[in-house]
Amino acid sequence: MGNPNIHDAERAIFLTPSLEEEELLAWSKIRNYCQDFFSEFLGTMTLILFGDGVVAQVVLSGGTKGDYQSISWGWGIAVMLGVYVGGKSGGHLNPAVTLANCLYRGHPWRKLPVYALAQLLGAMAGAAIVYGNYKSAFDAFEGGAGIRTVTGPTATAGVFCTYPAPFMTRTGMFFSEFVASSILMFCIFALADPNNIGAGNLMPLCLFFLIFGIGACFGWETGYAINLARDFGPRLVSYMIGYGHEVWSAGGYYFWIPMVAPFLGCAFGGFLYDVFIFTGPSPINTPMLGLQRLMRPRRSVWSNTHQSTIETKV
Repeated sequence: MGNPNIHDAERAIFLTPSLEEEELLAWSKIRNYCQDFFSEFLGTMTLILFGDGVVAQVVLSGGTKGDYQSISWGWGIAVMLGVYVGGKSGGHLNPAVTLANCLYRGHPWRKLPVYALAQLLGAMAGAAIVYGNYKSAFDAFEGGAGIRTVTGPTATAGVFCTYPAPFMTRTGMFFSEFVASSILMFCIFALADPNNIGAGNLMPLCLFFLIFGIGACFGWETGYAINLARDFGPRLVSYMIGYGHEVWSAGGYYFWIPMVAPFLGCAFGGFLYDVFIFTGPSPINTPMLGLQRLMRPRRSVWSNTHQSTIETKV
């Protein structure tokens, strides 16, 4: 049988973490604490890597390595893989989607700025990586190193963010983004509704077809940004790498529309789904469609976590 004290000593040595293990444990604590941020950051970065990547390949090859249909497929794949990467935080990848979940699905309001910042920075990181990967192709296509144009036959700014078609009016631009964003949120809520057919574990695949459909059916006029982080983050990167002030002024200062319309569109799309289909917990399924909350700006009314915090303390 042997000396039991020896086995106890060996067990104590085995259970005592080494210095490296203690450091790993410390990082594990940081990772757990920042899980939502890391998840949304890397998920959105993956989204832009594939999304801007496919646009870069089509544009910089002069259309010989793909076409608009390729871009629709690429963005669908981008969203699917981004949701897989960012699944631990819910895979929102879009501040407007996060807002809609705060409004209608009880997502903690305190997480909205965390998610939005992570999504914006992730989009910027993805765009910077795409630019670094294709820099030589940018130089060759534009006609020389350092030449970066927003408009014209060799313009490449559209690799990073969206620009409207020349014939679009300001009203048309806003309406196009609003409609696409409404469709996005309406369908996401339908896919996530357990009392409907429900996508379940197939949600990322369903989102692939959803984004492909929006791009193929509603993407031509404005580029279907439907996401502040997806558009503003890469646009900011394009400004920083030398495209100049025109990234803001092009299309009659179109840049603000993908920053505003997705929030209104997603809020409206979620509202429509909850009014006509959803039967679960939602402010819409309360007296006056939840409008009475506007008259009661107390934390106990607006906070999505206030009651659970009280119950935890009790």
